[in-house]
Amino acid sequence: MPFVLDASVALSWALPDESNLLADRVKERLTVERAITPSIFWYELRNVLTICERKGRIHADDTTRFLESLASLPISPRGEPDERVVMRLVRERALTVYDAAYLALAKSECVPLATLDRALEAAARTEGVEIVA
Repeated sequence: MPFVLDASVALSWALPDESNLLADRVKERLTVERAITPSIFWYELRNVLTICERKGRIHADDTTRFLESLASLPISPRGEPDERVVMRLVRERALTVYDAAYLALAKSECVPLATLDRALEAAARTEGVEIVA
């Protein structure tokens, strides 16, 4: 069964100081399942990684290698979720627009959500979306 992959999980694979057991389990799932993402996923990743480069947390070469390795995984962008649903989630669940896009996609596709973000996880549970554990 596919699942929605939040950038927080993928970023933990790139940043050694943010390793996480749940994220490791999600990466293992990608050997037998595929992940879907809103298109913002790739931009969000690149944005955070370049900020981390500026702060000296990761080297540009490591970012390049990470993005290349990530591109080889079964992760497919699904386009943009319904804007009305995204904005409802932003307002009712106090999420960022980015996080609401992940949740809206999981809801519309009726698939679980893999995230390390506590606020997004709580909102997903409230919305009846299964969380990858």
